[in-house]
Amino acid sequence: MAEKGGPPRRLKVRVKTAKRRSAASTRWLERQLNDPYVARAKSEGYRARSAYKLIEIDDRYHVLGAGKRVVDLGAAPGGWSEVAVARTGSTDTDPHVVAIDYLDMDPIPGVVILKKDFLDDDAPAALEAALGGHRADVVMSDMAAPTTGHRPTDHLRTIHLCEVAADFAESILKPGGHFVAKVFQGGTEGQLLANLKRSFATVHHVKPPASRAESVELYLVAKGFRGQS
Repeated sequence: MAEKGGPPRRLKVRVKTAKRRSAASTRWLERQLNDPYVARAKSEGYRARSAYKLIEIDDRYHVLGAGKRVVDLGAAPGGWSEVAVARTGSTDTDPHVVAIDYLDMDPIPGVVILKKDFLDDDAPAALEAALGGHRADVVMSDMAAPTTGHRPTDHLRTIHLCEVAADFAESILKPGGHFVAKVFQGGTEGQLLANLKRSFATVHHVKPPASRAESVELYLVAKGFRGQS
C-alpha cells in the first residue's frame, strides 16, 4: 500500500436527487464521490479514508514504528489497523496489532481481531490476553459515539469514550508509550487533559489534513507515558 503523495485532483461530480433518496443522502453521496481521500483509499487498497488521518498523525508525531505493539480501539472497518500493520511489520506469525470492535471486521493479516464492545467490563482483560503477556507501545482510538445532532451531547459522549480509552492506555502502556484518540472541537475536558499531562511527557491536539474541514473532530496525541504511579 502506498502512503506517500497527496490525494489526486479530480473533476467535481454532481449528484441529482433521486425520488427514493433524501437530500441528506444525496449530499453524502456527492461528498463521497468528490472526496480525494476516498478515491485515494480505493486506489491504494485501504478500507477507509480514515487511514490517512493516522498516516498524517504518525508522519508528524512518530507514534508507530517497527516492532511496536499496538492496540486499536473501535477499529472497524480496519483502516487504522492496516496502517499499524504496515508501520510495525506485524505478521500472522508474529502479530503486533490487536483490534477490538463490536462491529464485524474482515480479517487483516497481522492483526488479532476481537469482536467485542470496548466498554464491556471484560474487554480490558481480553485485550491484555490478546497481547500475549506484552505491554503495548501504542493505544489508539478513532471511536466516536453515535451522533445525536446535538453537538454538546455528542461532544460529552465522545469525551467519555476518550476518558475510558485513556484509563485503559495507562493500564497497558509501557513507559514511553503513546496514546492517540479522537475528541471533538469544544476542547478536551479539563480533568482528562490534566490527567494526561501528568501521565505523559507531551500532549497535543491536532486536526490532520485528511479530516474534513467541516468536521468538528480533533485528535489527541499524548506521547511519552511516564509509567504507572
